[in-house]
Amino acid sequence: MNQQQLTGLTESHLKMVKTKFQSIKVNHLIETDISRLVNAAERDGFQLEVASGFRDFHRQKLIWDKKFSGQLAILDADSQPIEFDKLTKQQRLFAILRWSALPGASRHHWGTDFDVYAKNLLPSGCQLKLEPWEYLEGHQAPFYHWLKNNISFFGFFFPYKIDLGGVAPEPWHISHRESSEQLLGQLSKSLILDTISQQGLLGLPYIEVNLDTIFSRYITNICKDK
Repeated sequence: MNQQQLTGLTESHLKMVKTKFQSIKVNHLIETDISRLVNAAERDGFQLEVASGFRDFHRQKLIWDKKFSGQLAILDADSQPIEFDKLTKQQRLFAILRWSALPGASRHHWGTDFDVYAKNLLPSGCQLKLEPWEYLEGHQAPFYHWLKNNISFFGFFFPYKIDLGGVAPEPWHISHRESSEQLLGQLSKSLILDTISQQGLLGLPYIEVNLDTIFSRYITNICKDK
C-alpha cells in the first residue's frame, strides 16, 4: 500500500462488502475471508457484526485529541476513568495508548482489523461497550469462545489476545494475519512522525521524544499466535 493508505489518509485501498447482516469497508485483499467468517459464524448461531472497522486518520485524531485534552475519559487497565488532572503529559500519552492507537499507526486504518461482536447475544436495551468483561464472562462469552476456536481457519488472529505490556487485551479485536503482517512491516517511525507532524496532533512533542518506546511497545508489540 502507499503511505496515505497505510496511515489512514485515504480509503482507496478499501472495498464496500455486503455481508448478510451489514455493509462494511474492508481491504480488497480480504473480501473473501471476511465473508466466509461471517457465514461460518451464522451457521453456528452467531450474528457476527463489526462494531468498528476502518477508521481513517481524522477519526482517530479526533479521539486522540479529545483524550489528550481531557474532553474524553482516559481509562486505566480495568476500564475505569483516570483522574485527568493527576496525569503528567507523558503519563497521559501512555495511558491513552493502552486503549487508543496513535493516529497514523492504527491497525484500523488498513481495512484488515475489526472489532466484532455477536449482535444476537446483545441483551435487549443493552449497548455494547467493548470492555473485556463482556467477552470473558458476559453476554459475548459464547461468541468469544467460538472466535478463539475458529478464526484461524479464515486467516484471522487476535493481535491483542493477552497483555504484553502495551495495548490492553482486546478480545473483540480480530486481524487478518497475512495482510496485516505485510502492512505492519511497511510502517516506520519516520512515516508516522512525518504524518502526525503535518496533521497537528496534540501532544506531538511528547510523542516525538517517546516514539521509539511507542513503536516497540504499542505498535509492533502484538500477539503472534492465533
